[in-house]
Amino acid sequence: MLKPQEICIGNVLKEAGYQTGYIGKWHLDASEMNFKLHPDSGAKDWDAYTPPGERRQGFDFWLSYGADDNHLDPHYWDNSGQLIRPGKWSPEFETDQALSYLQSHAAQDQPFALFLSYNPPHLPYELVPEKYLKKYRNMPINFRENVPLEKRTRELENITRQYYAAVTGIDDQFGRILAFLKENNMEEDTLLVLSADHGEMLGSHGRMSKNIWYEEAVSIPLLMRQKGNIPAGEYGEIFASPDHMPTLLGLLDIEVPETCQGYNHAKDICSQTTGAPEQAFLCSYPGMPELVHAFEKAGINHKCYGWRGIRTKRYTYVRNNGYMPGDSKEVFLYDNEKDPFQMHPVSENEIEKEMLEYFQEQLRRYLNITKDPFLW
Repeated sequence: MLKPQEICIGNVLKEAGYQTGYIGKWHLDASEMNFKLHPDSGAKDWDAYTPPGERRQGFDFWLSYGADDNHLDPHYWDNSGQLIRPGKWSPEFETDQALSYLQSHAAQDQPFALFLSYNPPHLPYELVPEKYLKKYRNMPINFRENVPLEKRTRELENITRQYYAAVTGIDDQFGRILAFLKENNMEEDTLLVLSADHGEMLGSHGRMSKNIWYEEAVSIPLLMRQKGNIPAGEYGEIFASPDHMPTLLGLLDIEVPETCQGYNHAKDICSQTTGAPEQAFLCSYPGMPELVHAFEKAGINHKCYGWRGIRTKRYTYVRNNGYMPGDSKEVFLYDNEKDPFQMHPVSENEIEKEMLEYFQEQLRRYLNITKDPFLW
């Protein structure tokens, strides 16, 4: 659960005079079933209705849900606490609502900030409209080199097609946003950003989903357009998740709160300079209830486990303590230039002494900054 007292980007934008809106998946509030077996809102499992107030972190307009993956039959809450079921693929419905929001604010003098949070492409992968699925139904699948031969099954081919279909659907919906901004002469004074929270393994290294240090999971899209400020081209610096808030505020000429962690890339992006950090901190720890329970039963803090790492432009360095008590510890170094599919990691005793000391020092620095109890 995101603590209500945290100063988030919605709080800062609202304080700066922006009308703020949030549409789509939130997943930053605690599950209501933690507190009540049958919540009045109808929320189940990981889901939650976030009522008006500080837990909305500064967002005025609200049409959201906590965590639910029924993409073809989604539900939402606004301010009433009553379930809204539109009966439409979630990205399409959310884009409808986003366009309505943009239409209502297009002629106003007050600036606005709208956050649109699509759930797909996310499992269940098959929950995609037929018009997108049929585009890929007969398409041959060329697996990445790091998908093991025994994993290259017909099932994985179908899942990959479904994933591509969902991405195509998202492209269509994002295209509707772009078209609206152009048709309503809003392109010149709008900062537009497209990003994601994680990638998808799709069989690489024999894995699915996320929560792993491989490039397929941690390298995500980040596209920005701000005409007259951001030059066209590619920005090649290391950009980590905590950098989003200070960078977006910097691009809007809004003061970044002292409590905000992360690096402000705004000047680097706009002038194509290179003052950005040379590395980013990667981390994951056991968070599923059954895993946490296993550590509690063993009398161990689960946050001491999982894995932590450093990603530079060239290398990925990882220390892995495992996800269960008793798992063996491992250290890996990947040269992503020579080994782009990360199939040939260098073990700890093979890493050059100077390089190993560098990564150890950098990782310890991040662990100290974040007060991370990770066991070394």
